[in-house]
Amino acid sequence: MIKDIIVAQSTDVEKAEFYKKTYIHVALSILAFIGVETILLKTVPAELISMMFAQRYIWLLIIGVFWMASILASKWSLSQSKSTQYLGLGFYVVLEAVIFLPLIYIAMAYSGPKVIFQAAMLTVAMFAGISAVAFTSKRDFSFLRNIIVIGGFIAIGLIVAGMIFGFNLGLWFSVGMVILASATILYQTSKLKDSYATDQYVGAALQLFASIMLLFWYILSILMSRRS
Repeated sequence: MIKDIIVAQSTDVEKAEFYKKTYIHVALSILAFIGVETILLKTVPAELISMMFAQRYIWLLIIGVFWMASILASKWSLSQSKSTQYLGLGFYVVLEAVIFLPLIYIAMAYSGPKVIFQAAMLTVAMFAGISAVAFTSKRDFSFLRNIIVIGGFIAIGLIVAGMIFGFNLGLWFSVGMVILASATILYQTSKLKDSYATDQYVGAALQLFASIMLLFWYILSILMSRRS
């Protein structure tokens, strides 16, 4: 059974255990993503991957399905059942691997694996730095919530409009999304102790993993645009 004790109200030992388990699960999710992505790149035909990004309406459908499935995975990850929590996290990792497939394929084909490695290292460095700020700063980052929500809706609107009308959002949109993803990580990390019970580390890991992948997507996009 899930304990109803919020992390902020738990003992120092329980807090430390919650954070340790959360970040271990984030790391395992990233490793699982790498494994699934590698398998997909080796098994999914290139023609099928090309169809995913060549037809904007197909890509719009994929994003819509991804969004709805993400909500389901997030709900599962906060279930009372530990097995359902892991099902939600595993399902979300697979979803991320599928949605990343066209971007990784293009990066490998036109920029090479080096740019992917660079984007990954930058993402890890930024995540570590932002997390350090969240844990060491005594500031209240609650004000970021409204900014993140409004920014997220604007970003979704621009992405959908870009797909429907066929215009490129450009470099500055990617820069803005990196800032939005960074703000999300800062807010989520600062609020971990207030948002989750001590046994909900799987759900906490999913939310952090999702933000890390968003950050990675747009850092990789920026690096690829500089090489094109």
